[in-house]
Order: sequence, then structure tokens, then C-alpha cells
Amino acid sequence: QVQLQESGPGLVKPSQTLSLTCTVSGGSITTISYCWSWIRQPPGKGLEWMGAITYSGSTYYSPSLKSRTSISRDTSKNQFTLQLSSVTPEDTAVYYCARIGEAREYDYWGQGTQVTVSS
Repeated sequence: QVQLQESGPGLVKPSQTLSLTCTVSGGSITTISYCWSWIRQPPGKGLEWMGAITYSGSTYYSPSLKSRTSISRDTSKNQFTLQLSSVTPEDTAVYYCARIGEAREYDYWGQGTQVTVSS
């Protein structure tokens, strides 16, 4: 059973960089065909796809966030990381990591972590 767990600070100050890590267990992030995503949900709004990193390390970003977003991975720890720079209160959200499986659908999700941007 694949499990994903987000970790990182719950409070970030405006203009700083938000950094979150997703630790994957029960499966390797380098397994062919899988893609690992970051998704967020601001309060009262829908889910927003932020970006993803593939099994081979290629990255893809939402056009609206591309200038501020970076996704990387540590294969030795089976983790992938989100960095979002120059945050504002509008970046306050629950942040999720998730896997896109062979059927090109989200098949595993982390429980989500609340991040609040406030001074």
C-alpha cells in the first residue's frame, strides 16, 4: 500500500519561501509511469494543481505559479519537495501531495497539511 505524507511548517511569513516535503512509502518515486504532484486547496475554493515531477525527474508546473514554484526530489529518501517563493496570504491553503498512477488518475493522496501565510 502506497502512502504519502506531507511535512513542513504550518506558518510562513509573507515574502518568504514555503517548503514542503512529501515522503512516500510502499513504493518508489522512480517507478516507471508514475508522476508525483502537488495540489492545494485555499479556504472556500477548489483544488488547484501546482505542479508535478515524473518518475524520471522531469518537472511540470502550473502556468500561473511557474515563476514561483520549484519541485525537486531526493530518490535516496524517496521524497519530493515543493518550494513556493514570495508567498502572500493568498497562498494560504491545505497542501496535498498525490500520485498519478498508470491510469493517469490520482490514485494515492497524502492527508494534506495546512499552511498559513501570515506575519
